[in-house]
Amino acid sequence: MTELEKCMAGEDYNCHDQIFLDFKGRARKLLQEYNTLAYEQKEEKEEILKELFGEIGTKVSVASPFICDYGRNIFMGNNVSVNMNCTFVDCNKIIIGDNVLIASNVQLYTAAHPVELAERYVQDAETGQLVRHTYALPIKIGNGCWLGGGAIVLPGVTIGGGSVIGAGSVVTKDIPENSLVVGNPCRVIRKINGENM
Repeated sequence: MTELEKCMAGEDYNCHDQIFLDFKGRARKLLQEYNTLAYEQKEEKEEILKELFGEIGTKVSVASPFICDYGRNIFMGNNVSVNMNCTFVDCNKIIIGDNVLIASNVQLYTAAHPVELAERYVQDAETGQLVRHTYALPIKIGNGCWLGGGAIVLPGVTIGGGSVIGAGSVVTKDIPENSLVVGNPCRVIRKINGENM
């Protein structure tokens, strides 16, 4: 199994493998160009996003500055708005549905490391060098969601369609459809869009 296959399967992988360095280099080059373009240069920006992302729908707006790791693992539906200063750590897939609003300073993290120090850094038997353990899990955001400013979504989370994530919330687990959630860690406050708890 290649390091890329391990990564996409959610298994421990070497994030310093050359393929990931190549992905990052490509993304950094495209982002540098993207983030220096003027707001009015919409066609040029759209072309860069088409090259950067794995898939992009119609009527997508991504404000500058925008940061991502690889870009290739970001899949956006139609009518998506991403405001300024957002960070998408897309070591695994980030799938965003249609009609989604993502406010300023939102952070989506697919990558993580073991909590225990002894598991985070392990000596490689062949080289004797310390190897940092990393794993990545996909994030899915359903149709019609709104993520408030400064919200943080952690690896492996699915946010059900129609849900609203309050500003500054930290999403550590899956959120059911049509839920209003707030807090750190966030919790469901009530159902919305005509649904009952």
